[in-house]
Amino acid sequence: MPDAVIVEAVRTPVGKRDGALSGVHPVDLSAHVLRGLVERTGLDPAEIEDVIWGCVSQAGEQTLDIARNAVLAAGWPETVTGVTVDRQCGSSQQSVHFAAAGLIAGHHDVVVAGGVESMSRVPMGFSAQGHDPLGERVLARYGGVRPNQGLGAEMIAERWGFSRTQVDEFSLGSHEKAAAAQDSGAFDDQILPITTPDGTVVRADEGVRRGGTLDKLGGLKPAFKADGVVTAGNSSQISDGAAGLLMMTSEKAARLGLRPIARVHTAALAGDDPVIMLTAPIPATRKALARSGLSVRDIGVFEVNEAFATVPLAWLAELGADAKALNPHGGAVALGHPLGGSGARLMTTLVHHMRSAGVRYGLQTMCEGGGQANATVLELL
Repeated sequence: MPDAVIVEAVRTPVGKRDGALSGVHPVDLSAHVLRGLVERTGLDPAEIEDVIWGCVSQAGEQTLDIARNAVLAAGWPETVTGVTVDRQCGSSQQSVHFAAAGLIAGHHDVVVAGGVESMSRVPMGFSAQGHDPLGERVLARYGGVRPNQGLGAEMIAERWGFSRTQVDEFSLGSHEKAAAAQDSGAFDDQILPITTPDGTVVRADEGVRRGGTLDKLGGLKPAFKADGVVTAGNSSQISDGAAGLLMMTSEKAARLGLRPIARVHTAALAGDDPVIMLTAPIPATRKALARSGLSVRDIGVFEVNEAFATVPLAWLAELGADAKALNPHGGAVALGHPLGGSGARLMTTLVHHMRSAGVRYGLQTMCEGGGQANATVLELL
């Protein structure tokens, strides 16, 4: 039976809102990643049959099937197709799932999965401006409550009893781990430096803050609720960036003389309450573990997206995983969250860490708009 393996994984640095990458068109951010994948492997892009690309705000510069436009901007043959996916924050993780399913089913032999978001150029919510994406029936089903991610993060804090200090401590740790990863060179192999239109070469993630303290974080006002715990300091950063993974079957990799890094062992989805919105990583992880035949103790590293610090804290409380194995190089609180590119960014970081640390099994999950989540188990090869 065919399998699905990851041969290479790369990403751009993650730029801050209106930062160094804000002058780069999202099509060009995506094309930079596509070119990097073939340059790293020496693969003829004509071998690639499809590009499955996540993007959340498919409006303005990110519309008109950005996946296909990225293929053309990369200079790849016109025979290479592209399709754009929206599962909210999990869009590019879902792209990996679609790619793996297609490989295992025999629909293609070589595919790229990944995603992009330029939140500086296409602001969050831009595509819904002036429109109601929910409609009357969805609102009526939930008593007229319009879901809000920030309030959902506050609901998690209330349900699990997290204090402001606990949430800020987690966030401070995210920055400390990300800074240590930068200093040790842990991100160097996964990041493709990019030259902006003004000639600036961007080599590192811009969101990492050094020298933070609990006192500084504690001075920030709650962002969504006057007496709440969620602030800008313990939430993910609005960001620009792209990431991608070159995937194929093991048989095809052997024919091309390429050595896989990891295989997609298990993929799962879960849905949960769309009002609290952010809790689905918990049932998604449980489903993935049950389907894989593995226990939480078999997993050597976890990447749980830090949309808000309360999300991985609740996940940790429910799953009982080793806290030291969670987001070992920091997460979106420190590195940023370019929506459609985040799933592939997490997975790129995950596979590089698995390879460098010799970790056999890794698991990734992330909350998504509408109360959904993807979960993926990777196995090192």
